[in-house]
Amino acid sequence: MTVHIAITEHVAEITLNRPDALNALRIEDLEALQFCLTEARDNPDVRVVLLTGSGTRAFCVGADLKATLPPSASFAEAYLLSTDISAHNGLYPRLMDLSRLKLWKPLVAAVNGHCLGGGLEIALQCDLRVASSTASFGLPEVVVGSIPAVGGIQHLLRGIPSAIAMRMLMTGERIGAEEAQRIGLVSDIHAPEDLMPNARALANRIARNAPLAVQMVKKLAVDSANLPVREAVALTEIGWGVLRDTEDRIEGRKAFAEKRTPVYRGR
Repeated sequence: MTVHIAITEHVAEITLNRPDALNALRIEDLEALQFCLTEARDNPDVRVVLLTGSGTRAFCVGADLKATLPPSASFAEAYLLSTDISAHNGLYPRLMDLSRLKLWKPLVAAVNGHCLGGGLEIALQCDLRVASSTASFGLPEVVVGSIPAVGGIQHLLRGIPSAIAMRMLMTGERIGAEEAQRIGLVSDIHAPEDLMPNARALANRIARNAPLAVQMVKKLAVDSANLPVREAVALTEIGWGVLRDTEDRIEGRKAFAEKRTPVYRGR
C-alpha cells in the first residue's frame, strides 16, 4: 500500500508511503489517498485526520513527474465529457482537490521534510500545519514549465503575505521551517524526533473537544471566507443554532457545572 491509515483514539493517521521516491504522487497514490480520506470522513469514530509522509526526508514532493505525463485525451475531452474525478481522464489536479470530499473533520499536516509542489498544495488544504525543523516548502512548478494547479496560488496568497507568496510562486524558491513559521505558513516547529509525538498530541487535543462544534467551526471558516462581515456573522448565527440543542452542547454545560471532563458523542 502506498498510503496507510491507522485509527487510534478518534484520530485517523494517514501516511504517504513512498519514502524512496520522497513520497511523490502517482495517480494510484492519489486515488489511495482519496480512499483513506473518505474512509476517515465516513467513520463516525474519527474526529481528526493527521496527514504525514513516511521517512524523514519528505512529507511529499508533489507529482511524480515520470508518471504524470500528458494523457492521450485532449483537455477539452477530459474537462467537458468526464463526470468523475479520476486522473485517468487527464485531469490529474482533480484528485488533489480535497475540497471535493467535503471533509469537515479537522485535517492536520505533520510536515517532516521536503514539502514541494503538489505536496505543499495538499498541505495548504489542511487546517493546521506543524513542521520538523528540517522541513522545506516551495511551489517550483514554474521551473518545470507548469503552474500550481490545485489552488496553490490562491491558498498561498491567502495564507501568507502576498509579497512573499508571489516571490515563492514566480521564482520557485524554497523556504525553511523557521521562515515558514515566521510568515504563518506553519504554527509550530519541532525537532525531527519530536514532530510526530507533538502532532499526535495536537490531534488528540482537538479530538477531545465536541466533534460537531469543531466541524462547524471548520465549515463556517470555509463557507464564510469570502463573505462580507455582516453575512458571515449571519451564517455563524445559523451554525450556532444548528448546534444549540445537540446532546454534546448540553453535555458540555453539565460537565462544566459538575467540574468533570465532558463525554462527547458527536450527537
